[in-house]
Amino acid sequence: MSEALNILLTGFEPFERDTVNASWEVARALDGWTFAFEGRMATVQALQLPCVFGASATALRAAIAQHAPQLVVCLGLAGTRTEITPERVAINVDDARIPDNAGGQPIDEPIAAEGPVAYWSTLPIKAIVRDLRAAGVPASVSNTAGSFVCNHIFYALMHALAQQGNRARGGFVHLPLLPEQAARLPGAPSMALATQVEGIQQLLRTALSVQADVRETGGKLH
Repeated sequence: MSEALNILLTGFEPFERDTVNASWEVARALDGWTFAFEGRMATVQALQLPCVFGASATALRAAIAQHAPQLVVCLGLAGTRTEITPERVAINVDDARIPDNAGGQPIDEPIAAEGPVAYWSTLPIKAIVRDLRAAGVPASVSNTAGSFVCNHIFYALMHALAQQGNRARGGFVHLPLLPEQAARLPGAPSMALATQVEGIQQLLRTALSVQADVRETGGKLH
């Protein structure tokens, strides 16, 4: 079998009042997972990131340098969403509504002073949504990753990949709450861990296999 493929999958530590974070629980569940892809073995390496501006990006860049992955997918939590949502674009601004886990709360600050206004994801986001839905996992394209640490790490990822000549493919995906998180928030949507894990497994397969994204609607009015 040919040279192995390395996949870096990140999730965040819990933040605010939560004791778990769906993004890390999914990443942790897939740590060490291997699957065959076009005669090669792909292996997932999971990394927990601090929910902290700056420190999260530093940890991510170090992991990319260490593992030299061919694919990097960063996961984050979006507590009001009902679906797995691949993000389309990262914007070059930190504007925190609440403090991060270190107490930092940047307002209207650039993530990279020399960087462009935004980066597109290089994941085939629409093919991912198509394949997740075909597998019975709710999914949709998201057009905003917010302006908290999730967008921060998404932008930092794409900036790092651009600086190294985009030798790896990368992007960011928001996940819903786990049922145990939603239990303390009556009426909040959630998705079972097993369903989220299944969805990210399919997402990784699609991210490796689809080179040119499908052209179909994924837009929203708001």
